[in-house]
Amino acid sequence: MSIKSIIYARVSSKEQEDTGYSLDAQEKLLKEYAEKNGFTVAKIFRVSESASGRQIRKTFNEMIQYAEKHHIPIILCEKIDRLTRNLKDAASVSDWINENSDRQVHFVKESFVVNKNTRAHENLVWDMKVAIARFYTNNLSEEVRKGQKEKLAQGWLPTKPPLGYKTIGEKGHKTHIIDEEIAPLVRRMFELYATGNYSLNALVDKMHKEGLRKNGKKVGKSRLHVQLKDPFYIGKNQWKGDVTQGMHEPMISKELFDVVQTRLNRTNDNPQYKKHLPVFKAKVKCEECGGVIAWEIQKGHWYGHCNHYRECTQNKYVRQEAVEEQLFRYFDKVALKNTRVLEWLEKAIRESHEEEIGYNTAKREEFSRIIRTADQRIENAYRDKLDGEMPATLCEKMIRESTKEKDEAIEALGKLSKGRTAYYEAGYAIHTLAAHAETIYKSPKATEDQKRLLLSHVFSNLTLNADRISPNYTFGFEFLAEWVPKLNLIFELAESSPTKGKEDAFASSHPTLLRRQDSNLRPRDYMCSSCFQDAWTISSPSHECIRSEALRPLAGPTPLRDSL
Repeated sequence: MSIKSIIYARVSSKEQEDTGYSLDAQEKLLKEYAEKNGFTVAKIFRVSESASGRQIRKTFNEMIQYAEKHHIPIILCEKIDRLTRNLKDAASVSDWINENSDRQVHFVKESFVVNKNTRAHENLVWDMKVAIARFYTNNLSEEVRKGQKEKLAQGWLPTKPPLGYKTIGEKGHKTHIIDEEIAPLVRRMFELYATGNYSLNALVDKMHKEGLRKNGKKVGKSRLHVQLKDPFYIGKNQWKGDVTQGMHEPMISKELFDVVQTRLNRTNDNPQYKKHLPVFKAKVKCEECGGVIAWEIQKGHWYGHCNHYRECTQNKYVRQEAVEEQLFRYFDKVALKNTRVLEWLEKAIRESHEEEIGYNTAKREEFSRIIRTADQRIENAYRDKLDGEMPATLCEKMIRESTKEKDEAIEALGKLSKGRTAYYEAGYAIHTLAAHAETIYKSPKATEDQKRLLLSHVFSNLTLNADRISPNYTFGFEFLAEWVPKLNLIFELAESSPTKGKEDAFASSHPTLLRRQDSNLRPRDYMCSSCFQDAWTISSPSHECIRSEALRPLAGPTPLRDSL
């Protein structure tokens, strides 16, 4: 009967895979050796170049256990460094061999066989080759760490980038760029989670439906959580606990990333995954105890109530429709009644954007100068440190300070190109959303997710006391709540005036009194403190509030020109 044997094949790098040391090549060599020596191959164990140290160790132990369980006396391996590169595994092999005189390990390419009866000088060769293999592993690990450190110093991540990026370039010159096919989905993932409307489980399902995949498979909850916490998406490299500025292009803004981190850390406020998610789930808190209002469905309607967190006395149930009716009044408060104001705002955005060109150019040149200066300081500090012309501690301090200054300038430069323009565009978007918020919410086509998103934009938080809802506006809508009622009153009075002008959307209601006015009519910086009429109408004899103390400068930005 032929003797049973085990084949153990392993490659430890991609280069070995590509230069004739592939697993298939090793397997073929060892099978030919087994056939030549009359061995039957009972099982083949393979370790690929992508395997981690833990996986390699697990496969090695499985091989030894399999050999003991099935009484297999022969292990076939290409070379000693394919089998083991540490003293612990070498000791395990020696123990396995010494338990039975029939057991052997054949290293085919080295024509070397180890067994219990191996002579002393052959055991010395075995020990020496294990030591050499161990030295090779340790030296390789040291060189890899050195290469990784240099890669990080150059601003590049020394490993595969996260989802949404791809690697380009040759060995030693590989860099990471945005993968335009996947990047929109990754941005969408951050934006959805930032709304506070999705738990991680719900986001996993949502992104899978929209087409987000990792190697063709669904991105799991734990992987999605890791991606949402990765600062690589804002242009930074995270490696072994340290975060440094990277040279790759950021995919999302730092502001969006910070919002997501806040959401991830506030687990109690994140909605739990439910098949039927109510509009106000995890959005309303009890005004008395601060606990999150629970929602349950009864006879086809959602009802909210406090779960008596910290001995709360609130016992009343409130119907969702009753809460919505109260919120509609707050929608109405920030909605511009005169749609022509939006037309003026759109025109103002275009004019303001042209004025920003000179500002952006000057700031861009300033930030570029700061970056060049910081690079020069870092280079000089390295040179002085190597030449010994300056104490090492002083050099390192200068490098740290210059690197921080450079990072801040790079971040500011990234925001500059679109930051101020986005500011004006966001202002117009907020006005537009406020004008149509109630219509959007009441639309039969509006889904629960869309309603929740709308509430996130308009209100920073909602509290409930018995059946009374008390909302707080977000920053942008809080500004609108202060000025829009005044604007609506101004234009309501202008529209109702019997002598209002016909030729211009913002013409004075008394044009004959303004003979020297220019063609660009805008509200003035003065307003009647009693009736809120503007400066060009209070001079009318029909104005009931005419008196010197009624005319006062506006305390703060003028409603139209600065409402952005």
